[in-house]
Amino acid sequence: MKVIILLGLALALAVDAFAVTVGLSCSLSGLKTRQAFRLASYFGFFQFLMPVVGWLIGEHLLKLISRYDHWIAFGLLVLIGGRMALESFWSRDKKYNGKDLTRGWPLLVLSVATSLDALACGLSLPVIGLNVWLASLVIGLTAFTLTVIGSRLGPALGQVLGRRAELFGGLVLVFIGFKILFDHLGQA
Repeated sequence: MKVIILLGLALALAVDAFAVTVGLSCSLSGLKTRQAFRLASYFGFFQFLMPVVGWLIGEHLLKLISRYDHWIAFGLLVLIGGRMALESFWSRDKKYNGKDLTRGWPLLVLSVATSLDALACGLSLPVIGLNVWLASLVIGLTAFTLTVIGSRLGPALGQVLGRRAELFGGLVLVFIGFKILFDHLGQA
């Protein structure tokens, strides 16, 4: 039963990383293998790291962070996604001519924004009888795997969407930001 709980949790936490990857891959007309691996590595690492950090910082600090984590994730995803969506109207050709979102600060921001839920999960892992280190490893590997899969599905979706693939990718990020916000506000 614990294996099913762990796999379900890992899949649920990796969905945001998968959706962001599909959106980016779609808007960039596909990711190069190096970009996909970099994105998968960062997403997987942060999905591994955040439950461990959540477990280490404990309940008190987590309560302080949980008041604002959804707002931070919302703001970051809406900012990046909104910029992508707006740039889709300024671009004159099919190629994404903006900054490579699989490098530098954009990559770090996306990695943190998609893994904030995993931070809160770190506190609950021992409560449900899961080893924090093993669970974090499974969560990280699941995010890595789904990111690679999403990087390969994005180009097919991009061909269907044509010139508006970048708009779609940006809107996916904005949607994920709103989903995170509404999920957390609905729990309050």
